[in-house]
Amino acid sequence: MSLYEEIGGEQSIQAALDRFYEKVMGDRRVSRFFDGLDVERIKGKQKAFLSMAFGGPQNYDGRDLRTAHERAVSQGLREGEYEVFMGHFRDTLEELGVPGPKIREILDIAATGRDDVLNH
Repeated sequence: MSLYEEIGGEQSIQAALDRFYEKVMGDRRVSRFFDGLDVERIKGKQKAFLSMAFGGPQNYDGRDLRTAHERAVSQGLREGEYEVFMGHFRDTLEELGVPGPKIREILDIAATGRDDVLNH
C-alpha cells in the first residue's frame, strides 16, 4: 500500500492542504509570499504534486520545484521561512491525527525538495 493510500488519499491531502494554508495565510512571516497569487490554484498544483510524491496518481503537470519557487526566493524565502512552512505542515498533520511515524515519513519526503525550493 502506498503512503498516499495509507494516509487516506485525495480527501486527506485536500484536508491537510486546506488547514495548512489557513495556518500559512494567517502567519505574516510567510503569507507575504502569496500576495497577488491565486492560492486555490497553488493548492491544486500542490495536491497533485503531493499525490504523486506519496505514490498516488501521477497527474502533476506543474513546474519543477526550483522554478516554482523562484519568485518566493527573490522575495526573501530563506531557511528560516522554509522552517516556518515545515512547522505549519507538521502541526497540520498532527492536528489531523496522522500517526507520528507517517508524519516523519511525509516530512522526510518533503525535505528531499528543500534545496530546490530554496534554489540552492
